[in-house]
Amino acid sequence: MAASDPLRFVDGYLPYLLARASHLISGEFHRKVEAAGLAVTEWRVLATLSDRDACTVGALADITLTKQPTLTKLLDRMEADGLVTRRRDGSPDRRHALVSISAKGRDRVRPLLEQARAHEAEVLAAFGASQGGQLKETLRRLIALHAGR
Repeated sequence: MAASDPLRFVDGYLPYLLARASHLISGEFHRKVEAAGLAVTEWRVLATLSDRDACTVGALADITLTKQPTLTKLLDRMEADGLVTRRRDGSPDRRHALVSISAKGRDRVRPLLEQARAHEAEVLAAFGASQGGQLKETLRRLIALHAGR
């Protein structure tokens, strides 16, 4: 696009810019996840659970950007593979079960967490520490402002 060309709508539209950046940056890392033998959603589940005691299926679906029925089926497979455990809270509703990462799941995700941190550092290196931190804080604020709408 030449300097005199008007800005195309999508080139200035925030949702597009966020989606495009996410697609490009996530795609780079997702290839590493898949090479490690995990599906992207499995990676998201294990990464989410890696630094917390337990999480409800509903909260996990929200965090991993996955529909609950899809996540429930995935958790069935992950539990059968020994990557996660589920503890029922007495409710017949499976969404209220508490999901935790197992030792096997923790071992499986540990190298990917290190690779994810290195990938993030590489992505943000062009911005410098201050601007990279500011970008992440701005995105957290944007998410907080629009969560639950």
